[in-house]
Amino acid sequence: MEQLKKLDKVAYIRFASVYRSFEDIKEFGEEIARLED
Repeated sequence: MEQLKKLDKVAYIRFASVYRSFEDIKEFGEEIARLED
């Protein structure tokens, strides 16, 4: 997943939203925030 994150952040978030099965919008937002670092 790290390679996808480096290649395309939008694709990474889309994939992670399914793969990681976020419980709520807060978890989703936290993952997006990690991309901004």
